[in-house]
Formats: sequence, C-alpha cells, structure tokens
Amino acid sequence: MGRMSGWVMTAVVAGGLLAGATGCKSGDAGGHGDAAVSQAARPARPPLDPATLGAVAGTIHFAGKPPERLKIDMSQDPVCSMSSGENAAEQYVVQDGRLANVYVYVKSGPAAAMSAPTQTSAPVVLDQVGCRYTPHVIAVMRGGTVEFRNSDATMHNIHTMPTLVGNEAVDVSQGPKGAPKQKQFKQAEAMIPVRCNNHPWMNAFINVSDTPFFAVTDAAGRFEIKGLPAGTYTLGAVHEKMGEQTMTVTVAAKATGKADFTYAMK
Repeated sequence: MGRMSGWVMTAVVAGGLLAGATGCKSGDAGGHGDAAVSQAARPARPPLDPATLGAVAGTIHFAGKPPERLKIDMSQDPVCSMSSGENAAEQYVVQDGRLANVYVYVKSGPAAAMSAPTQTSAPVVLDQVGCRYTPHVIAVMRGGTVEFRNSDATMHNIHTMPTLVGNEAVDVSQGPKGAPKQKQFKQAEAMIPVRCNNHPWMNAFINVSDTPFFAVTDAAGRFEIKGLPAGTYTLGAVHEKMGEQTMTVTVAAKATGKADFTYAMK
C-alpha cells in the first residue's frame, strides 16, 4: 500500500488506507497458531456419517459506534472513476451492530473433525469489479484454489503477501477483462493481504483453513458451519484490524450449537 505516488487521493483517505495496510498482519489478525504448523500428509479417511453430524451458527456483534468508513477517490483512473456504488473502505463494515467480513474457523476439535477428508470443490473466486476486490474476505481449505478474475476494463495487479512458508506470494498483472488466473494455497494462514499495485486503495484478504469447517460472516454479521462431528470445539474468529477471538462450543448430532462473538474498539 506504500505505492501511493502518482495517485490523487485526499489526505484523510491516504492516512486511513496506509494504516490498514500496515496493521493487517503485524499482530492485528495473526495466524492460526498451532493450526498454522505444517502437518504430514494425512491418510485417506472414509466420509463422515451424516447421522453423527451437527452445525454451529452465530453472529459477530460490534459494540459501540463503528469507525466511519473512509471515502476513496478513484478519479485518477478514468475506468475506476466510472464505477457505480459507494467507494468506501471496507475495514469496518457494520450493519445494525453486526460485523461483516469476519473469518470463522475450527481451531481445535474432535479428531474426526481435525482429520476430516479434503472436500473437492470449485475454486473460490476473487473478482475485481469497479476497481475493488469482491468479496473483500474469502476463505479456502488448505490445498484449495483461488481464481482471480478481472471484470474491469482496466489493468489490475494481484499481489498476495503471505507470511508462512508454503504459501508462495503472487505478484502478477491482469489485463482488462483478462483471462482468470488460479493459485493454490497449501498452508493454513489467516488474513493473507491481497493488494493491487496499480490501484493502492484496492485490498482484500484470503484465509486458508486447516479443515473444511470455516465461514466468512455476511453483511448481517452471520455465519454457519455445517457437517461437524459431534463434540467440543474451539472456534477462532478473525477480523483484519481487530484480531482474533476464540470461543468453546459443544455440537450435538443433528443439532446446531450457538456461537456469538462481540468486537469493540480498544
């Protein structure tokens, strides 16, 4: 986010965005702790029995008045300046006291969950629309793939900045409405920053889970994680600026446990 020269942005926006870029990884969001340690390849396991599975659901609350979302000036790129909708920073997206863009994952739990077989799925898409990354926060399972798209009629750059060995950085250009690019993420890690070197206001985050049990809160701050073997879990909830919280929850077969978190400004 330090590549600000040549772009005309108001001082308050520049200050806010620089703060977001420098605060995301150094102690704010953090990694997966012991889940981030490399693990040996696991033997193939049979599918989990649906009769023994439950779920956990909850809401991420925000206590007090959230910070004002900073306006972003995109006028230096004619294509970006024509983007529709509100151009505002996405560090704190709060609606009716509920916080969006929080990554929730299983930090520890029953052996059946922690060694659950990899679920084959299509790549998770991170698009560039209106000179913004969409969605702002995504998550994949370790070994999963992210597909980077450019739906804009301008040149973009995809620059990921992982901190753990095993997740190689990406730094590639993508032409206007160019061909999608895919990248596999092999190591569990929380809140990997994604930036566009061409447009310094653009930012997003990729999360890599060690298990197939994870979610990202929606605009209403809600999440649900299904298919959990019955047992007691420690959940982690990670926000890009306010860091990680944990909670213990017990899940029964064919039932949904409740896990609500609350964030507040320090």
